[in-house]
Amino acid sequence: MPTIAVQTSDPQQVNDQHPRNTIGRSRRDRHVRSDSRDACCVCYERPEFPLVPPLNFAMVAPGVYRSGHPNKQNFSFLRKLGLKTIMYFAVEDYPPEMKHFVEHEGIEVLQFRMEGNKEPFVEVNPDDMSQALAKLLDERSHPVLIHCLKGKHRIGCLVGCLRKIQRWSMTSIFDEYRKFAGSRILADQEFIETFDHEGVPYDPNYQPVWL
Repeated sequence: MPTIAVQTSDPQQVNDQHPRNTIGRSRRDRHVRSDSRDACCVCYERPEFPLVPPLNFAMVAPGVYRSGHPNKQNFSFLRKLGLKTIMYFAVEDYPPEMKHFVEHEGIEVLQFRMEGNKEPFVEVNPDDMSQALAKLLDERSHPVLIHCLKGKHRIGCLVGCLRKIQRWSMTSIFDEYRKFAGSRILADQEFIETFDHEGVPYDPNYQPVWL
């Protein structure tokens, strides 16, 4: 059953089918959206408004999308994706509107409370990254959106490590990273280069066809 969960990067919690802190509702039980202008301003869809993707939105692979933190203007766009899961990489909690949206849509949310690489003292924990990739490579979670605050560095590292599993060249990996993150690359580049992609504990029985 899809849930909303505050999920740390503890391996046991990531693989647990019933996260410890759940506050969600299933897709089957969610309430029907209203077309009334008196309906909830978060749930109400405005057909005359254009669909607005979140900051730095892009497709990573079929069924996998990346972006910065969504806001209310992006909700109609996100509905079109039919998301089952959101993986959120930040220490900050979701604001009330985002919590309401994922509850309403029956989307499972896994929050990985990790900070980005910051020289010289802060570095992403490789074990956290490995467990996040294991969840990302489970097609039962798809369609999935991965996002941090701006969709640049933490997500750039995650996607870079994914590309290593896909056997991309390092040149191609860093070209993609810079497309979203700009010039800040040294600490993240070192992390991606040294990350042990062969140790990611994903289940080959549920790996996506594009892997």
